Formats: sequence, C-alpha cells, structure tokens
Amino acid sequence: MASIVTVGSAVLDHVYVLSNLPKPDGGAFVRDYERRGGGVAANVACGLAALGHDAAVVSRVGDDDAAETIIESVREWGVDADNIRRGEGASSYTLILRGPEGGRMIVAGGDSVPALRLKEGDRQRLRTAEVVFTSAYAPDRVVRDLVEQRRTGTIDALAFDLSGPLSELEGRGTTPETIDAAAAAADLFVTNEIAARSYLAEEPKPAARTLRETGARRVAVTVGRDGAYLAGKSDEPIHVPAIACDVVDTTGAGDQFTAALIHAWVLSDAVPRTAGQIAADAAAQNCTAPGPRGALATPSDLPDQ
Repeated sequence: MASIVTVGSAVLDHVYVLSNLPKPDGGAFVRDYERRGGGVAANVACGLAALGHDAAVVSRVGDDDAAETIIESVREWGVDADNIRRGEGASSYTLILRGPEGGRMIVAGGDSVPALRLKEGDRQRLRTAEVVFTSAYAPDRVVRDLVEQRRTGTIDALAFDLSGPLSELEGRGTTPETIDAAAAAADLFVTNEIAARSYLAEEPKPAARTLRETGARRVAVTVGRDGAYLAGKSDEPIHVPAIACDVVDTTGAGDQFTAALIHAWVLSDAVPRTAGQIAADAAAQNCTAPGPRGALATPSDLPDQ
C-alpha cells in the first residue's frame, strides 16, 4: 500500500465527559476523565495505517511524561514515530469537553507543535512519500515549506486540512496567505463549514466551488450531520450525506473522513461520490466509540470502490 507522511500536531488529549456542554457563562459537571494521544496529524496517520498504508508522522513533543504517551499512541497503530522529535518544554495538548450526546468542545494549548520545524531527515522522508498531509494547525512556516515543495514537485501530492477558523489559527497555525497558497497547490483541500465561512465568507457548497476554481484538484467541505460537499476536476460540487449511526463521540470524525478521502480519492482516484461515501462510512464508524481513534475503519469496513 501507499506511503504517507503526516506533518503537524501530535498532542495529548485531556478528555472531560460532562453532564452537559455548557453555554456561555454556564456550567457543567465532570462525569469522567481520561488522557490519550490525539492531534490531527497523528489521527490521520493512524486512520491511514488502519486502512493498510505505510504511515509516518512528523511532529514535535516536549520533554515531559506526556511525550511518551503521545508517541506510543501512534505506534500502537503501526505508525512510524521516528520523526516525532522531543524538545524542551511541555508537550502540546487539547482539552476536550464531551457532552452526553457525543458533541464536543475543544481548546488547544502548549508550545511543542508551534515550535516544529522541518529538518533534513524529515525532508528525506517527505520525498519518498506518495502523499504528504498537513493541516492549518501546523506552524505557518512548515505549511509554507510543504506548499512550496509541492509547487516545485519535490513532493508528489499534498493534502491540506483547513481545520479551524482564522481567529483560532492566529499566532499559532497557518496564515491566510499560506492558506491561499495551499488552496492553489493542494491535491486535496479539506475544510469544515465553520472554517470555510471564516476563510471565504461563503456557505459550504459555493466554498467548495471557489476552492476548486482556485486550483485545488479535489475539495471537500464537511457539514457535520448534514454530510459534505465534494468537488473534483471541473465538476460542480456534489452533496454526500452523512451516515446515520449511534453516536458516542464525534471527536476525530473529521480526521477519519480526511484519512479515508486520501485513501479512496487521492490514492485510488475514485469518483467524488464514491470517495465521499467511503469517507462518510469511516467517519460514522469512528463516532461509535470514544476517542479520535476509537473505531478506525479497515478496508473490509468500507464500501467497494
């Protein structure tokens, strides 16, 4: 199977299961708590490993106990963690507040991922990959570097996830100028409706059209329970419905949607509707168990291409 390298966030998730998701100025009670490995780059790599691919992560952790938890959490899925480097300070983390119906709120912090920079060993690994994935949560300098490598042909294919609104990324992740460059160069550009509105001030379907016209070869704009809009080549965006399931936890559903799109659309060149259905199945399955990697799809779980 294909070789894929993901670049960006590998973090420690602090998960609080709440009596309710609080409103502004409201409150809630913690019913349960756990720590586990997370992060967009790490989650996508694990999803691709479960689908049979040779996956590796490039990231940075701290010099604390959390670092070992993060690294071992990806190795458990057979992901190569040799390019997850340790550095001074605390590892980056997320606080995940999960409600009784599976919905969640996420707050991120920590300096280890924002301090990530590509080294020569990373570049060698990237040059051998069939697909490189990164997200807007990776440092701007790193994403700009990857976009330039794709533009010059140093890497074969680039998948990019605009995973948060611009206000969340400021001072932490990718700048609007770099997002523009990624939209023009990406072989797959994924975003959600909130991030799309923040970046383009457009609703999901026209946002998919705009991103495709900008230059991205494949575009997906997710809309949660309402599915996603996909646009490939010169096609009009199509709507792919979400798959109904018994939701336990929606954390990581978007990451598994992206992993399955890379698997089916970028690597296997399925038509957009088929790729979207495969990705929707993978996302739904992951919602049926706690955590961003609670029920990762394998090839036998997904529809035939």
